[in-house]
Formats: sequence, C-alpha cells, structure tokens
Amino acid sequence: MPALADTAELLATEIVTNALQHTGGGAVLTATLSPEPARRLRVEVHDTLGRRPPPRLPGGARPADDATSGRGLLLVEALADTWGIQARGAGKTVWFELGSAAA
Repeated sequence: MPALADTAELLATEIVTNALQHTGGGAVLTATLSPEPARRLRVEVHDTLGRRPPPRLPGGARPADDATSGRGLLLVEALADTWGIQARGAGKTVWFELGSAAA
C-alpha cells in the first residue's frame, strides 16, 4: 500500500499543479477511497478553465530529459490505472484512479 500512496501523491501533485499554473484560478481536489475488497482511489481536480489540456506536447514531442515541466499528464497516463478529462460547468475535471493491485 505504500507504493500506491506514493503514486497517488505524485499524480495528485501533478494535476493540482497543472490546474493552478494553467488556469490562473483555484482548484478543488476530491479524493474518494472505495471499501475493500476492491479498494480503489479516485482523485479529481476541478478547475474553472473549460479548455482541455493537451496530453502531449504539440507535434508529439516529448519534454527534454532535463526539462523541469511538461511531464504532468504523461506521468498520469503512465502510472494511473485509468484517467480522463471531463467538461464540468465553467471548467473541467481531470481525474485518475488507482487500485490496490497497482501497489
């Protein structure tokens, strides 16, 4: 379970940071943990900017090896069991799910 917590912390940090950097407004984070035996963690970050972020850099480029930004959604895509972006009212929600099997 510690590996699951570490992954959840990393991914939550990435999507909160994206929301704060790219919207100029606030964000609301919600985390829901389902009960055993099928324990799953769902983390959602809602912001007030309706524009969907691109999951990759333009032209399919990847961040440089020494880049300090540009990897947030790439990490989410690589480490989450499932994830997505949903339009919600005046903004959008970026979410991911992790299961105990990912630990």
